[in-house]
Amino acid sequence: MPLKATDPHAKTLILLALWDLGASQQQINKGLLTKRIVPKGGKIGEFQTVLNQMQAENLIEFSAKKVFMPANGVQKLEEGLKSNDFQFTTQIGEKTANALLNWIKQEGTLANGAIAPAAVKSEAIASYDEFKQVALDIYDKLNRDYNLNDLVPIYRIRREIGDKVSRSQFNDWMMEMQANDILQLQGGGVEDSAPDKIQDSIRNELGNVRCYAKRLTP
Repeated sequence: MPLKATDPHAKTLILLALWDLGASQQQINKGLLTKRIVPKGGKIGEFQTVLNQMQAENLIEFSAKKVFMPANGVQKLEEGLKSNDFQFTTQIGEKTANALLNWIKQEGTLANGAIAPAAVKSEAIASYDEFKQVALDIYDKLNRDYNLNDLVPIYRIRREIGDKVSRSQFNDWMMEMQANDILQLQGGGVEDSAPDKIQDSIRNELGNVRCYAKRLTP
């Protein structure tokens, strides 16, 4: 049966579709999402309310004709699949079934919360030098893919790195990169003043929020 916007698990299923389309790694065309979730003869407008809610909750991000699923969306997807309330009440399509299968294979997390034996966990970043290279690679990727004009939101770098470092270690090493004239950490509010994005930015030793990073080295 096709997905309905009124489905109690619509958000989880939309996130699953986005994850399967690769939206957690890079921006994808909105049209790909439309083709995946809108039933034949339907319109994307039928899902606008739920999509607006998901955007307000920072589960998805829209820009022009693109859509992206940030780390919050991936986390919400995992929580939704683990929920005891989550179940299919009607026959599901091949794409949804395969998306769920891909999730189990790649993420190692089953719907009941069990961990698949073959799951590969992200390895912790053990040194400043390793962190520096990872952070710069992520900076370059975000700057290129989102046309950020050399001002990359720090919260995005933090969320891309994820649990490979602790929050305090991320802060310390980002500040060290600034001290070494590799990055300049700048103030200014995030695009929608979202509290969680500000929280995932950095406060310097004076308590001032730094929301953006600018690369100083080639």
